[in-house]
Amino acid sequence: MSLARIRILAVGKVRKAWLRDGIALYRRRLPGLEVVELRNATPEREAAAIRAALRPDEQLVVLTEEGQCLGSVDLAARLAEQQSTGGANRLAFAIGGSEGLAPDLRSEASWRLSLSPLTLPHELARLLLLEQLYRAQTILQGGPYHRG
Repeated sequence: MSLARIRILAVGKVRKAWLRDGIALYRRRLPGLEVVELRNATPEREAAAIRAALRPDEQLVVLTEEGQCLGSVDLAARLAEQQSTGGANRLAFAIGGSEGLAPDLRSEASWRLSLSPLTLPHELARLLLLEQLYRAQTILQGGPYHRG
């Protein structure tokens, strides 16, 4: 799995130092993975910014509590499968702001993913997604990080 083929489009800045530290740790472990921060606004304006940031060859994956909830091994397999198919096989994970993602953007996504059935603050969702992407990478590479 090439994480250079994955981007995170995240609404808002991370303000809490402990979250910034955790995010920085996983970004160092995931060289090539790009995180694009978008400005907080209304869900409709955030959706427009996410659409504008999407590349033509990217599939949109939205993080939403109504999305598919996968275990770490299943997530790794899904990422590997997504990236092994032909055509538009880049992924852009969208994390909404405090009001969540606009319903029309959620319906446009090729995949809806849930990190948990719980509602999470968008800053924490960013950290959890980065950790799970790192875990997925190590699972696919056979590394010792995941001890499922």
